Amino acid sequence: AHRIAGPVIALLALGAMAAFEAVAPLPAAFQLLGGMADSARRVFDLLDRPPPVAEPASSPRRPARLDLRLDGVSLRYPGAAHPALAGIDLAIAEGEHVTILGRSGAGKTSLFNLLLRFAPHEAGTATIGGVDLATIRGDDLRSLFTVVSQTTAIFAGTLRDNLLLARPDADDAALWRALETARLADFVRARPGGLDSLVGEAGAKLSGGEARRLSLARAALRATPFLLLDEPTEGLDPLTEAEFRRALAGLAAGRTVIAITHRLDHLADDDRVVMLAEGRIVADGRFGALRQGAGPVARLSRLREMSLRF
Repeated sequence: AHRIAGPVIALLALGAMAAFEAVAPLPAAFQLLGGMADSARRVFDLLDRPPPVAEPASSPRRPARLDLRLDGVSLRYPGAAHPALAGIDLAIAEGEHVTILGRSGAGKTSLFNLLLRFAPHEAGTATIGGVDLATIRGDDLRSLFTVVSQTTAIFAGTLRDNLLLARPDADDAALWRALETARLADFVRARPGGLDSLVGEAGAKLSGGEARRLSLARAALRATPFLLLDEPTEGLDPLTEAEFRRALAGLAAGRTVIAITHRLDHLADDDRVVMLAEGRIVADGRFGALRQGAGPVARLSRLREMSLRF
């Protein structure tokens, strides 16, 4: 009837199309609603659970010496049929280096979980410098430890961002010292952005060896008395592993070091070795003496020699 101008007719048509664009995603969103609600319930269930480890109100004063001692310690995870650690007796003097051997499931990682207060022990006593671990707040206890593992968490951002996770107040001079210790400084200097170079999602722009050395640089920034090593060289090629171990040796100097491994390649005869099996200590002594005997370390050493022949 010529009562609506032409541009308005076009506007009505385009408005109808825009309205469909607004509502078109709703059916797909409704289909996903059930799964999202289930995910939300699981998240809130986790948040509502009581913490696995009871925290004391405050921590005692830090002892003068940090000798570690476990007496008859047992640890069992909720719902587990068998204990992960069963009556462990272990003494590690301040500054000592100890290698923990054992197959998967022997209790090596559970020992670290105990020391870091991620899981409570159900029997026995665990002390640092004579102070019961149960009387120390988790954050205060974990401030004594630095962990370097085979899985390095690299976050999207810059090299600087990832380093400052270890010590937020570190200045550039401290960052470069840490990179020198980890033998990563030349790599960073060669990048156009230097410390502000982006590493990509999950460290996509870094090689496996570079990511491990970045974790070492983080560890160098944390001047903690304990260094926990959880298979940090696993999966590295021989040349990268050799470079990593040289950097690691400088980092371990002056610290109490507890290293988890299932490999015997780099053990010296005078290294102290503790072997776990089914949550129990089955051998404890110097590697040279243990591999010459008739115990589990000797059997493992012979198996390794046989595999090298073939």
